[in-house]
Amino acid sequence: MKQLPKEYYTRLEELQALDFAIVELNLYLDTHPDDQAAIEQYNTFVHARKKVKRAFEKQFGTLTNFGHSYSPTPFQWKEPPWPWQV
Repeated sequence: MKQLPKEYYTRLEELQALDFAIVELNLYLDTHPDDQAAIEQYNTFVHARKKVKRAFEKQFGTLTNFGHSYSPTPFQWKEPPWPWQV
């Protein structure tokens, strides 16, 4: 497997942290659906995640498949490493 730059891991860790916060807020909002501050925080994290994901994919290639990410030509999903391999 090819050597990946440090920034790859930094951005991937940032995505994981945002995913964690989004999941935790989602669980909280399941039981507190009217908490406006939590909804705003959730939306802020979702927006940040989309921005980080877009930057990650622009620099390192497709992160997810099945229509969740665009692919440049040639189709990149077959190119390792996949996020779970690092």
